[in-house]
Amino acid sequence: MISLLNDYSEGAHPRILALLTEHNLAQCAGYGEDVYSEQAKALIQQHLHNEHAQIHLVSGGTQANTVIIKSILRPHEAVIAAQSGHIAVHETGAIEATGHKVIVAPSGADGKLTPESIADICHSHTDEHMVKPKLVYISQTTENGSVYTVDELTAIRACCDALGLYLHIDGARLGAALAANKALSLALIAQIADVFYIGGTKNGALIGEAIVIVNSDLQDAFRFVMKQHGALLAKGRLLGIQFLGLFEDKIFFESAQNAHANAMYLAEGLRALGCEFLTPPQSNQIFPIFPNSVMAALQEQFAFYTWQAMDAERSAVRLVTSWASDIENIVLFLQQAETLLNEYSVS
Repeated sequence: MISLLNDYSEGAHPRILALLTEHNLAQCAGYGEDVYSEQAKALIQQHLHNEHAQIHLVSGGTQANTVIIKSILRPHEAVIAAQSGHIAVHETGAIEATGHKVIVAPSGADGKLTPESIADICHSHTDEHMVKPKLVYISQTTENGSVYTVDELTAIRACCDALGLYLHIDGARLGAALAANKALSLALIAQIADVFYIGGTKNGALIGEAIVIVNSDLQDAFRFVMKQHGALLAKGRLLGIQFLGLFEDKIFFESAQNAHANAMYLAEGLRALGCEFLTPPQSNQIFPIFPNSVMAALQEQFAFYTWQAMDAERSAVRLVTSWASDIENIVLFLQQAETLLNEYSVS
């Protein structure tokens, strides 16, 4: 079975594993204060062009979102997210479990928040009988594989400034966004967001996300919140070594580019076969629409998610390429899809 389920089915980039083995017996400080973590943070800061940004390494995306949002909000404050946003749908109420409401805003097929939807929520929460919106959450890329443009990000930043809101960008697939839009960069994201994180888990690392706190008002006592939520690892070196490898050897950018190139090849091949898409392919998550019989036959050899029923006979599926995707498997998928679609059209 060939997996197109996600971009974390494989383990880690071989260079990352080699570094972990190479430094396995070295003795160093714990809790993220080891030399590898410090070197990794210095490398990341070079890409941010901001030596004052504070960087913390944690194990996973849900943990990153929970610690960030909990550290920012006061008890009566809430976070705004798209209706399809990860914190609203796929984190088992982790944010609500910290005592903070996630206010969802309608979003179109692209899964994006807009300044208008943010403003509507703020203007409808008028007094102390309601939670107070204080933070905006977006993900780059979105749950639907779309990528916020520079103009869209700038407009959301301006909206947040006008309404007195902080902006947090979930970067679990930030590498994919950078590969999809060359106008984006880590330095640009650092200019726009108050806080964001750089995803390693879905881009070549074994585990790990790098939280970047740009706004100095949000930096104080962050490690206390990390510790309280189990995010301060005694063997923080395991994260530090991985991010050192990701940025010292440019694995982060190369891995994202491999995933993107394979996704675009797959999308172009499916488009040539006459496939429609739920949303325009932009990143390493694409959503083609297949007849249900074709989808079921493909799932005998390839693992992928059925995403959304379009009608009684067709469904949109999610196909995800990864840093380790093999072009031969992509070609095989296209060959099988062509055969099955031809058979379907004849029947």
